[in-house]
Amino acid sequence: MLKKYLALAVMYLFNCFPIKKNKIFLYSYYGSQYGCNPKYITEYILRNYSNNMFDIVWAFNTMQNKEQLNGFRKVKTMSLRYFYELCTSKVVITNFRTTDLYIKRKHQYYIQTWHSSLRLKKIEQDALNSLPTEYISMAKKDSLKCDLLLSGCEFSTRIFERAFWYKGKIFEHGTPRNDVLFSRNSYLREKVFSELKIKSNKKIVLYAPTFRKDNRLDVYNLNYSEALEKLKSKFKGEWIFLVRLHPHLLSKSYELVMGDDVIDVTAYDDIQELLSITDVLITDYSSLMFDFLITKRPCFLYIPDIKEYEKNDRDLYFEIKELPFLSSVNNLELLFQIEHFNEKEYQQFLNRFLKSVGSFEKGNASQKLIMHLEEICFGKNGGNYNAKKAI
Repeated sequence: MLKKYLALAVMYLFNCFPIKKNKIFLYSYYGSQYGCNPKYITEYILRNYSNNMFDIVWAFNTMQNKEQLNGFRKVKTMSLRYFYELCTSKVVITNFRTTDLYIKRKHQYYIQTWHSSLRLKKIEQDALNSLPTEYISMAKKDSLKCDLLLSGCEFSTRIFERAFWYKGKIFEHGTPRNDVLFSRNSYLREKVFSELKIKSNKKIVLYAPTFRKDNRLDVYNLNYSEALEKLKSKFKGEWIFLVRLHPHLLSKSYELVMGDDVIDVTAYDDIQELLSITDVLITDYSSLMFDFLITKRPCFLYIPDIKEYEKNDRDLYFEIKELPFLSSVNNLELLFQIEHFNEKEYQQFLNRFLKSVGSFEKGNASQKLIMHLEEICFGKNGGNYNAKKAI
């Protein structure tokens, strides 16, 4: 409690300092990673604007392994420098709820990108019975601070309007982190393959399930070796399994990931990079399925605990049968679904689903958002800074 009061005092002090109109402060999952929407907003700026247009600051819980991140300044969360940069930034961008330790100033602009373009599990006010009271209080306060909320589709907009305790502007231009999924990026593929020490001729199947409220492990009983053989038979080529469990299970992943041609990538920060190189995705209730949908590549749902999950964990926005993905409740069913996968039918299901949710994803979400930020930071026409773009 003492630390909180000290932090509040520091913020009140720094809130007396001038706001720097071109400074953008970003962090992802409370400083735990360089990833998600804040990362892809940053990458777009670094690629397309001259260095002196935006002053970018990122906050991290640890500076370890951050040396390779260039083009912006880095601060450690909860340090004096952290509070100074946060309090004097014109724009604050995050992908999760802010806490009481962010006191928004009158002329600051707070963008909530959220961390999924569409979701299967109900969230916020739609899931009141599943959320802690403390979180609900924090979420309500955060929504009052928010100036802009990003939406990936019409379905998400309706959720936000109903359940997010938010009545402000919703930016309906897609999700920055999904821009990378609109095309095969050979450079990115080489980068990820190199980091994971995967041979270039391998095809990738990614198993990326979400966590369970009770942290049970028996639901992750996928038979990797049989699935690899079936994928090889159906789609040809040499396959390798990447397994990315939820970060909650990072300390237990070694218990669940084993076998030949199986690599544990739970500690890999950027799931979008993994999705971009993935040829086949296997997941369960994770919103990743909706991101991966953009690639139009095969996705299978492995949900052995569907009845228990709907009863004990979280209500769902869609019935499983409404989704365009083939689902199975055991390994035999999964192998059957892979073997009988029909590409033509699958593409028809995907297109119908995208139309039904009213997708805004076009691969230019970052561009649209930064054009908006030019107006916020420099005026209606971006001031004289437009001429400094280095595209």
